[in-house]
Amino acid sequence: MQSARTITVIGCHAEGEVGRVITGGVLPPPGDSLFAQREYLRTQADGLRKFLLYEPRGGAFVHTNLVVPPKTPGADAGFIIMEPTDYPAMSGSNAICVATVLLETGMVAMRGPETVLALDTPGGLIQVVADCRDGRCRNVRIRNVPCFVAKLEAIVEVAGLGSLTCDIAYGGAFFAIFDAPGLGFALVPDEARDLVEMGERIKSAVVAQHPVSHPENPGIHTVTFTQFAAPLTRDAAGRTIGRNTVVISPGKLDRSPCGTGSSARLAVLHRRGQIGLDDILVSQSVLSTEFQCRIDSVCEVGGLPAISPSVQGRAWITGSHQYTLDPDDPFPQGYTLSDTWYRTLA
Repeated sequence: MQSARTITVIGCHAEGEVGRVITGGVLPPPGDSLFAQREYLRTQADGLRKFLLYEPRGGAFVHTNLVVPPKTPGADAGFIIMEPTDYPAMSGSNAICVATVLLETGMVAMRGPETVLALDTPGGLIQVVADCRDGRCRNVRIRNVPCFVAKLEAIVEVAGLGSLTCDIAYGGAFFAIFDAPGLGFALVPDEARDLVEMGERIKSAVVAQHPVSHPENPGIHTVTFTQFAAPLTRDAAGRTIGRNTVVISPGKLDRSPCGTGSSARLAVLHRRGQIGLDDILVSQSVLSTEFQCRIDSVCEVGGLPAISPSVQGRAWITGSHQYTLDPDDPFPQGYTLSDTWYRTLA
C-alpha cells in the first residue's frame, strides 16, 4: 500500500495512563534545546500531534512521546510529550513509559539489578533508576525537576459555585489543587464525568484570575491542570495515602496518580509542614493505582523555596504499531467529536 507517512509507535501505560512512545518515522525537530524543539512542534509542526492523538488513530485518552537525541550533556536520551491539547514540559507517567520502552526495546542498554540513566525533557533533566530483572523493567523511579508553590489558599470566583480556595503549585506544569470532599467528591470512577466537567470549568476561572509563570523559564506558564485531592489518610499497613485525580484538557481524568501532580502536591504539603524529607507518600489514582512519592531534597527555583521530589511507578508495554496515512485519507490530521472528547478541538 502506498503511504504518505509511516510512524512506528510502542504502546505503553503507566499505572493506567497511556503514554505511547514514537520509535521510528519522525526526525528530531529543529532547536538547540528540548524546550526549543517542543516550541517548534507546538507552533510550526502541530500536525504530528494531531495525526497520532486525534481519531481515528488516537483518542482523548492518548498521550504520545517523541524520543529525540538529548541536548543536555550527560543525558542518555530526550523526549517531548504530546497530550490532547498541550505539550507539557514534564510528565511523570510519560517519563516512566519512556524509560520502560527505551530499556525493554534495547534502545538504551539494560543493566541489572538497576539501570541508571538521565533523560532530557523540555522542563529540564530528570534522573531515572529502573529496577531491571530477567529482561524486564519492573519499576521506575524518576527524580523530577524542582517543584515549588506559586500560591497558597488562592481565592477563585467560579460562576455558580461562588468563592473556592485552591493551592497553585508547579510539578513540571502548574496545577490548581482543590479539596475534593469540599466539592462533594469521593474520587471514585463513577464520578469521572462530573469531575471532568467541574475541573474544566474551574480551570478556566483559575487561568483568568491567577496568572503564573516559571521564574526561570517564562515560556512555561499558566495553570494547565485541575487536581482534586482527598485529605491524607493511613491504610491498614500504616502508609500515608494521598488520593487524587487530575483533569486533563479537553476533558479526561489522568488514569494514573499523576507524577507531576503528585510532585506539585508534595511541594504544597512540604510548605505546610505535613510531609518531610524522605517521608513516603503513596499517591493513589481514581483507579486506585499507586505511585510511591517522596521529597529527596530541598532547593530553590528563581529564589523561591522548592523541593526535588521523586516518583516511583510501573509501566507495561501493550503492543507495537505502525500508523500510516493513505494519500486519499480525507482526515490527514484526524478529527475530534464532543461525544468522547468533551469538547471538539480544531
